[in-house]
Amino acid sequence: MTQARPKNIPLILASSLGAACLALCAAIAWAQGAHSAFQFHDEFYWLEQMNKASAVMVVEQGIVTRELGQTITASIAQSIENGSRAGAPRPGVSQYLDLEKELIKLGGPDVTRLHSGRSRQDLLATANRLKLRERDLELIDRISAVRERMLGLAKANINTIIPAYTNGVQAQPITFAHYLLGYEGALARDAQRIRSAYARINLSPLGAAALGTSSFAIDRARLATLLGFDGLIEDSFDANLVSSLDVPLESVQISESAALTIGALTEDVELQYHETQPWLLLAEGALTGPSSIMPQKRNPYGLNDIRDMASDVEGDAETFRLLAHNVAAGMPSYKHGSAEKTIDDTLLMLDQLDTVLAAVVIDPARGLAEVNDDYSTTTELADVLQRQCNVPFRIGHHFASELVTYGRSHHLKAAQLPYPEAQRIYTASAQTFGIENAQLPLDEASFRRALSPENMIASARVTGGPQPAEVERMLKEEEASVKDDRSWSADKRQRLANASAALDQAFQSLLKP
Repeated sequence: MTQARPKNIPLILASSLGAACLALCAAIAWAQGAHSAFQFHDEFYWLEQMNKASAVMVVEQGIVTRELGQTITASIAQSIENGSRAGAPRPGVSQYLDLEKELIKLGGPDVTRLHSGRSRQDLLATANRLKLRERDLELIDRISAVRERMLGLAKANINTIIPAYTNGVQAQPITFAHYLLGYEGALARDAQRIRSAYARINLSPLGAAALGTSSFAIDRARLATLLGFDGLIEDSFDANLVSSLDVPLESVQISESAALTIGALTEDVELQYHETQPWLLLAEGALTGPSSIMPQKRNPYGLNDIRDMASDVEGDAETFRLLAHNVAAGMPSYKHGSAEKTIDDTLLMLDQLDTVLAAVVIDPARGLAEVNDDYSTTTELADVLQRQCNVPFRIGHHFASELVTYGRSHHLKAAQLPYPEAQRIYTASAQTFGIENAQLPLDEASFRRALSPENMIASARVTGGPQPAEVERMLKEEEASVKDDRSWSADKRQRLANASAALDQAFQSLLKP
């Protein structure tokens, strides 16, 4: 079972020490988490599912008689019931021999014929795929939920102008919708990676035995069908020993990719808390809290927690690689738990990101003011000079750069630049390139318009730009993409549910005379 953070813990924002203690206690409780809505089957469950599938197959293949098959089936059914009792042991694959002892007690030593042509090697390889399969379906659903949240926020902010940065410096104005689509696009690629990886995960190793199969008439394809696999990982050596490295690594890398994206997004948001007048904050409540000594502070606990979670995912992923690195095929180092833990921590991170996005508060006026406080629209001024006035780009760029130097040295914003000074600077800039007595080919209204953020965004014509029409087009495509991922996941889940029902039906039929 994994854990997620409760979404609605009341938090009193006040300057008193008592209130700060309440806030701190709430933050600690929130960080510790509670039982999550997502819960996965443990290894005991999957081991018994493999036992059920093997029982059906060995009877169908004539490896055991139907009469013995009834005894085996009854023993498995009783073992499952026993393991479901409160506090009862639920051995996993590594403790298979303990479970087998229980089966012998229930049905006698002949029930061990269930294990014909099997090994803990192929049981473990299969269990790992079953656990990864279950988690990857949950992972794509959680990614879809976050993408839906981002797209909803983007739709509400198609015209919200904000600054964008390169090298830590304000670069160009965009819209908040355009910004969110950038991060949403990265998560969309992670969803595509999951769908691709799932095709390789959902192949069965069962029946490969230790690594070279066996002389029993094992029907591996039937085992695969009963367990909901789409096919076989055919080479038995690869099935158990080689693919146990690279196949789970794919899922680990997808989680790591999501953590990198979310870490960058979180850093962007946290930087707003450095400002005296941010344009983006979290609503005060469960995700924020005061300092115990500084009454003005509203600490973004929710953001801090996401950063911690992203670091956990990166650490989990590195742990998997370190355990698997330079390990000979067949060694157990890389086979136990680290891939599942990576995904479990990724699910927690995505859950918390969804909670944080729901609490985002945008101040469009402050975002626009932040853009107007700097000179990030001067790129468009240089472009206008080339596009409309046939001024060579480098001359226009040099003029715009000199204009910025003048404005900053005189503590002026772009909208405050005196038009006569702009004319003078243009003439001097052109002279640098050997052109004498050049006149600024823009009247004052055109000059002012070229420096406005609204005009720069509206003038964008290139595919994928921040102009509203293009953002709206991308939003529709991403909404369709999420819908398709939801449909894909639902289809895979239904297929697995159908396979599970078919396994139960075949298993129960063995109990009948």
